[in-house]
Amino acid sequence: MDSSEGSVNKEKEQNAQSHRRLIGILLASVLLSGSFGYWVVLNRRNSDSQALSQAPPPRPVEVARLAVGEGVSSVELIGQAEARTNTTLRSQTSGVVQKILVQSGDRVDVGTTVAVLDDADQQLLLSQAIANLASEQSNLAELETGTRPEIIEQRTAVLQSAEAREQEARDNLQRTQALVAQGALSERSLIEARTAVDAALSAKLESSATLAEATAGPTAEELAAQRAIVTARRAAVEQAELSLSRTRLQTTISGVVEERVANVGDYMEAGEPVLSLVDREDLDVFLEIPEELSGQIAPGLTVMLTARALPGWQGQATIDGVIPTANETSRRQRVRLQIENTPAGLLPGMSVQGTLERASDTPSFVISRDALVQQEGEWIVFTVADGQANEIAVELVADTGEAVAIASEQLRSGQSVVVRGASALRAGAAVQVIDQ
Repeated sequence: MDSSEGSVNKEKEQNAQSHRRLIGILLASVLLSGSFGYWVVLNRRNSDSQALSQAPPPRPVEVARLAVGEGVSSVELIGQAEARTNTTLRSQTSGVVQKILVQSGDRVDVGTTVAVLDDADQQLLLSQAIANLASEQSNLAELETGTRPEIIEQRTAVLQSAEAREQEARDNLQRTQALVAQGALSERSLIEARTAVDAALSAKLESSATLAEATAGPTAEELAAQRAIVTARRAAVEQAELSLSRTRLQTTISGVVEERVANVGDYMEAGEPVLSLVDREDLDVFLEIPEELSGQIAPGLTVMLTARALPGWQGQATIDGVIPTANETSRRQRVRLQIENTPAGLLPGMSVQGTLERASDTPSFVISRDALVQQEGEWIVFTVADGQANEIAVELVADTGEAVAIASEQLRSGQSVVVRGASALRAGAAVQVIDQ
């Protein structure tokens, strides 16, 4: 019994010791955990205090209110100046070039002789035409003045002589008839006598008609026919004179010789080019428009013009016309502008740049250009709300210099937009508005 009770007491004592050891471990763990938590809380408070003490102060900015406006987009155009008057002088007749009187770059006035062709053939044709005209004019003068008296006398004498020969032939016929009846002459002699009478009668009738014609004068039909012949001969003379004048090639416009094609000794056919002229003081500008604007540009729009060759020049012109077809090379439609006062130094063929401003259909807001910030290839602005900067990507609708038109679905009229200090901001940055 005693040994059994001793064993039980010993076991109870061991269990009590195990419980006390476990409780000690638990108490130590609780104390350790509490100390660690207190350290963490204390360390966090210190970190927060340090962070608050190290945070940058709000950045001072100036803002402006967004205003709804009509955007004006600028379209950059490029083209060139071209002479409004540009002509190629061509030979108007055939011949060998004897003289070229101008060189490339020479300035000429209207009517200046610039080339001479060989005119030997034309001179000959003119001489023949003049001679033919003189002959027909003489014939017309004779008809209009009538037959001269001496000619009438001459024809009268011819008629009288014919009548005398007729009478003589008739007397001879009577004698022959008597002799044939007597048997002194043969029948053949009678036939010859009768033939002589007929011939004499015919000659008398012809002379009588000629005298009657000279006495009566020309008929109205004869005069009209002769006058028509004279008119035709006069036209031939004028044509020969025109052909001769065409051997001297003269300018029809004022300008500068651009290129000389023919040379002395060349044989020119009618219509072949001799030289080209341009008028450098009367220029048009042709500008190409982007394909997306084809059909949207109309005459009357104003375009600002510049030229690289003339750094100090800036002109203004109005679109006069829209070419209905596309350029064969660029495949773009062109517009024509007329320069009122051509600047000195602007030549045909020089490059000209144009700026066309047109109203945009995109709803937009107008703000100072200083509000724009470019980041990674896109434009952004910063709005201010509750002391923070908010970043908004925008579309640049139009740039008018000091002001720009921007568009974004996030923008609203009256929003505060940073216009000074935007370049140093980031999204969420604290800001302080110093002027509005």
